Amino acid sequence: MKIISVFFFLLVAAFAGNFNQDFDITWGDGRSKILNNGKLLTLSLDKTSGSGFKSKGQYLFGKIDMQLKLVPGNSAGTVTAYYLSSLGSTHDEIDFEFLGNLSGEPYILHTNVFTQGKGGREQQFYLWFDPTKDFHTYSILWNPQSIIFSVDGSPIRQFKNLESKGVPYPKSQPMWIFSSLWDAEDWATRGGLVKTDWSQAPFTASYTNFNADQACKISSGSSSDSCSKKSSGNSWLTESLGQHWARKN
Repeated sequence: MKIISVFFFLLVAAFAGNFNQDFDITWGDGRSKILNNGKLLTLSLDKTSGSGFKSKGQYLFGKIDMQLKLVPGNSAGTVTAYYLSSLGSTHDEIDFEFLGNLSGEPYILHTNVFTQGKGGREQQFYLWFDPTKDFHTYSILWNPQSIIFSVDGSPIRQFKNLESKGVPYPKSQPMWIFSSLWDAEDWATRGGLVKTDWSQAPFTASYTNFNADQACKISSGSSSDSCSKKSSGNSWLTESLGQHWARKN
């Protein structure tokens, strides 16, 4: 049993990214910290400022995993955002946003997809566990057919490519990975009725075990075609959920 446990630990470690190598802290004036030799990253929010980070590289299709432990206690008014996005007025974006709440009330997981600068595709979910007690895995699988949002390996939403019906789909703009912790008391909790309690600050969210091994990282001079050909043997490039998957799960 010890041999199996050690092997599993080494396997996880081999696939976990390093925040020093994979990300840059982009704002927050010291409120973002990379710890434990790059294995842990924390974001903090106080009344002066939030904080955030961004991947060094861009991705065009792939499966992106990140483990998060969200702000504990009274997190009302705070938003922890973890998303893929390109830049500009016609950007594409794939969002996880975690809307804080009063102590004892459930977090709301807010999802959205932007294409060509337009969103309006929100879906929200109540998490079935306390996301502040331990790390949980939040995954985005993005391929030419589908975008699948998953929590701890369980799909919660699928956004399918319906270009044949006139619905734009993000497929040509490489995206960076972003995350931020910020104050959104004007809308985040009960439509802004519950405000941020700054006596609870600083608010802190933690990140570990980033994994983009099953993703197509764009380097200078590469294209979407070369990216797809390079990854043509990977099953995630064609993965999609059946029509009635939500009912079955």
